[in-house]
Amino acid sequence: MNHFQVNPIGTIHHSEEGPCIRVDNAYIPALKALEGFSHINVIWWFDRLDDQKSRSLLQTEQPYKGAPAVMGIFSTRSPQRPNPLALTASQVTGLDPEAGIIRLAFIDAEENTPVLDIKPYTPSFDRIEHPGVPAWCSHWPRSSEESADFDWDEVFS
Repeated sequence: MNHFQVNPIGTIHHSEEGPCIRVDNAYIPALKALEGFSHINVIWWFDRLDDQKSRSLLQTEQPYKGAPAVMGIFSTRSPQRPNPLALTASQVTGLDPEAGIIRLAFIDAEENTPVLDIKPYTPSFDRIEHPGVPAWCSHWPRSSEESADFDWDEVFS
């Protein structure tokens, strides 16, 4: 089995102004030309669930109402997975490249969560016009914008 080395390029922080990514000084030059992108894909590490038990969980009992009784972890958004990677598409609400700060409208990561990479969201690569989903989740919102007003408490078991 190959082992890979990844290093955080920054961390997530939350304040009254909302969430942000603080990019480590060594990676600030990588922010050049990020201006103008309304959204970014943030790849981050589920560091609070990086343990052998979480990494060995391959199936879980019905996490969503109406879903199959047992689901493989790759068919869920669970933080418990063989490699605790997360991906969030986030709206950029502010950018201070000199200070290494990217302000976000939302990110589902906690304070001091390590950020592994940032990629610009580009519709030609990231948007799927007509994605298919199983019937049990077909009533979920069709976009992250619609998700803000959706009652997610009604979804999870």
